[in-house]
Amino acid sequence: MGLQPLEFSDCYLDSPWFRERVRAHEAELEKTNKFIKELLKDGKNLIAATKNLSAAQRKFAHSLRDFKFEFIGDAETDDERYIDASLHEFSNFLKNLEEQREILALSVTETLIKPLERFRKEQLGAVKEEKKKFDKETEKNYSLLEKHLNLSAKKKELQLQEADNQVEQNRKHFYELSLEYVCKLQEIQERKKFECVEPVLSFFQGLFTFYHQGYELAKDFNHYKMALQINIQNTRNRFEGTRSEVEELMNKIRRNPQEHKRANHFTMEGYLYVQEKRPAPFGSSWVKHYCMYRKETKKFSMIPFEHRSGGKVGDAELFVLTYCTKRNADTIDRRFCFDLEASDRPGVPVTMQAFSEEDRKLWMEALDGKEALLINLNKANAKQEGSAQLDKIGFTIIKKCISAVETRGINDQGLYRVVGVSSKVQRLLSLLMDSKTCNEVDLENSVDWEVKTITSAMKQYLRSLPEPLMTYELHGEFIVPAKSGSPESRVNAVHFLVHKLPEKNREMLEILVKHLANVSKHAKRNLMTVANLGVVFGPTLMRPQEETVAAIMDLKFQNIVVEILIENHEKIFKTLPDATFPEPISMSVSPPNAPPRQSRRQGQRNKRPLAVYNLCLELDDADSHSSPREDTPTGSMDSLSSQSPTLAFSSSSPGLLDENHLIMNSGDLAGWTTNLPAQSRPSMVSWMNVPSANLAATNAALPNFFFPNPATGTDTTVESGAHRKARAVYPCEAEHSSELSFQIGAIFEDVQFSREPGWLEGTLNGKRGLIPQNYVQFL
Repeated sequence: MGLQPLEFSDCYLDSPWFRERVRAHEAELEKTNKFIKELLKDGKNLIAATKNLSAAQRKFAHSLRDFKFEFIGDAETDDERYIDASLHEFSNFLKNLEEQREILALSVTETLIKPLERFRKEQLGAVKEEKKKFDKETEKNYSLLEKHLNLSAKKKELQLQEADNQVEQNRKHFYELSLEYVCKLQEIQERKKFECVEPVLSFFQGLFTFYHQGYELAKDFNHYKMALQINIQNTRNRFEGTRSEVEELMNKIRRNPQEHKRANHFTMEGYLYVQEKRPAPFGSSWVKHYCMYRKETKKFSMIPFEHRSGGKVGDAELFVLTYCTKRNADTIDRRFCFDLEASDRPGVPVTMQAFSEEDRKLWMEALDGKEALLINLNKANAKQEGSAQLDKIGFTIIKKCISAVETRGINDQGLYRVVGVSSKVQRLLSLLMDSKTCNEVDLENSVDWEVKTITSAMKQYLRSLPEPLMTYELHGEFIVPAKSGSPESRVNAVHFLVHKLPEKNREMLEILVKHLANVSKHAKRNLMTVANLGVVFGPTLMRPQEETVAAIMDLKFQNIVVEILIENHEKIFKTLPDATFPEPISMSVSPPNAPPRQSRRQGQRNKRPLAVYNLCLELDDADSHSSPREDTPTGSMDSLSSQSPTLAFSSSSPGLLDENHLIMNSGDLAGWTTNLPAQSRPSMVSWMNVPSANLAATNAALPNFFFPNPATGTDTTVESGAHRKARAVYPCEAEHSSELSFQIGAIFEDVQFSREPGWLEGTLNGKRGLIPQNYVQFL
């Protein structure tokens, strides 16, 4: 479980638990600050201490390996997990460099030191300044409030009004500062992942370039670099979308805090000052408590808490409420007071003081107090529902817009990301939603309507539906598989849930997703990859019923669900799912330094984990055998959300990028794998497993399969049905009686492909059993 989200509504309650969560975020940022400071120190040592470079590298590698990013919410996306794991991978690369000891002078100031120093000073430093302001304002606010509450009720009305106005202005300023501080804290928590990792990534690329044998190492590193750039770009894109949603929610709550109060099991909660009577002649004292009340059970609980004493929480007190009565100013020398009586202490009222008259009214209403003004706190949030419906006109609108986009603008850069002029969009939408004018609007041939206007109108229509296309009811169920499990289990879960949607919703979704899949096929020209389309349509097709920061943090998982729909639309919409809901399958732990094994039975053992090295390289048609281009992708070239990457084979067009999968001929595969260092191969070859199902499907086009010969570095032709020898390159312990256990160097006889995807059958020491395909090399 990561850090808990900081809700903006909690800024107004300022509860003890809210303060605890704020301190947790502050502690995490301080840890990050220390980590960056240490990393900067280590980087400078690499520049200056050339004689002791080996020791400096080990320290730097340890710093990278031991640090782990915290995340907000209860799960991470695949991209975030890969970013988290990237520091450990960088550490492994450093160890490989350590063995070579042929090092040139490095200039890492521009690539590592300055960006991290800038991030530490401008971002983390800004948070520190905000914290000082927040702490200072907290002290000022509650000191002024306590002083104000001590004012005598007998003072002149004008003086009291002036004092009230001053306190109210100070309180508003405090809430404003609190909102901004909470927003800044969460922004930096999300921003630090790519802001910290990108300079390190640049440093590594420069480091390999200047090594004596840097060329070979850079080739190996380049694949991981490009995959990580995709992860970073996906995370950055999701961050931008999440940040805009968070800022919008913050502004809504700032305008009307009461209407956006979070739903919870307490009827009313907040701070009250409780009168504690002392023996004569000491009088009484007023102690601030955080109070909570549930009307259903009439249980009232209160906890003493003082912000200015380090946030120490006292012992909670719970009682059952009997009655509540308003205290008039002529009976007590304090304003905003009311009495409570507990069932276990009849005749002994407890006097409490609210922060204002309005606050007292809210408490009196919640406590069913006498003389309470009847106010309705539970007004329905009158969100004006648009007239958009999933009816005949709605389907006509979507079909007309899709047809126009595919006819006129399928190759337009930034399709669906570039928004139209608001007035034009509204005018077009009004015409389309009017049954009298809908059929008269010609979108395919008219120059009056720009493509960006059409796409914006379509998105606006989908957002105007009474509930999102994928429904409020199934929102949580769609999010669950996106947070965990293998690619296969995610697809199966989404497949199952799509068929639980109402018929019209499913029909509309199928039309839209089929179109988005077509848009993604033109990503080389329109730059709208599957991941980019997920960012655009995630919040459009899915949204939670209650707007909270925690819900907004799930935006990235909504994007992943949309990516799964686009990438697997044929299976999801053209075939029926299994009768039972597929259980989410977590990622298994592989043996040390070994690639992951393919699970043979769903339900008995964990599925194969997601591969880190998803090579999404754009190769030139004329130079399919050359190294991938070094350009940094401006957008995601692939989605890492729903598929375990495999190599596809084509006898007609090797080297082309098709459906966001890398296609190369087997010669490229052999040449690349034989160049890998022995230590880096375990983690980097895991993506190269070709399941036997895929192999069988390509046998017609590829009668022979090529395996690299490690001794000669040449390709060896293996007949698809032939029985060969193989040598173990990683140790393996059997997890089932049908599998073989073996150590590195074991020789298998009579090896052939199994019917189980990702497995081979072979004989070792007279025993025949199953062998993980990516644990052996053919001889």
